[in-house]
Amino acid sequence: MSAGADMPGRLSRACEQLGLDADAGAMAKLLDYLSQMQRWNRTYNLTAIRDPQQMLVQHLFDSLAAVGPFSEALGVPGAAAKVYDVGSGGGLPGVVLAIMRPDWSVTCVDAVEKKTAFVRQMSGVLALPNLQARHARIETLAPAECNIVTSRAFASLDDFAQLAGRHVRNDGTLVAMKGKLPEDEIQALHARGEWQVDRIQPLHVPELQAERCLIWMRRSQGTL
Repeated sequence: MSAGADMPGRLSRACEQLGLDADAGAMAKLLDYLSQMQRWNRTYNLTAIRDPQQMLVQHLFDSLAAVGPFSEALGVPGAAAKVYDVGSGGGLPGVVLAIMRPDWSVTCVDAVEKKTAFVRQMSGVLALPNLQARHARIETLAPAECNIVTSRAFASLDDFAQLAGRHVRNDGTLVAMKGKLPEDEIQALHARGEWQVDRIQPLHVPELQAERCLIWMRRSQGTL
């Protein structure tokens, strides 16, 4: 087997590089999720990326890179937390978060029914009682009082804040997963004045030679 095809080994090394403690059960679920995504993608078009090697890096490793920072922000293992993944598509990063942190309640929200159907199926297939899927536009749902609301390739920072911000509890945060730092988006967010960037956290994604970062946002003091 070539090094490129050794997905279990590459996944294990990626978790080690990211400082993640993934037991055999979690590793098996991550690989099963990737396999299921590849199979469903042929019919349901969950993602434009179809090559399994690229999916491993650009989807699985990219989502895994957020687990450590989210865990640090939400406290020690065992601390229950509520997380929404907005515009989740096939469950990225929501399904990965649910696998790695079974103590969190993770809800994947997407307006495309076939994508939420896939996530709902993964909740059963992967035995993830902490994972839910909602077929809806995020702005139509009742406020959810989340610790973290996150998105990956969903919208501009200001649009994300306007659409999803009401689902964040007062001491919670919005977290956008981005590539290159979107300075124009940050300026637009601050111009409105309701939300502000709390910090920008560079991410290292194993095997990915591209800029990635987390943008953490909190309500401006005057809007609490």
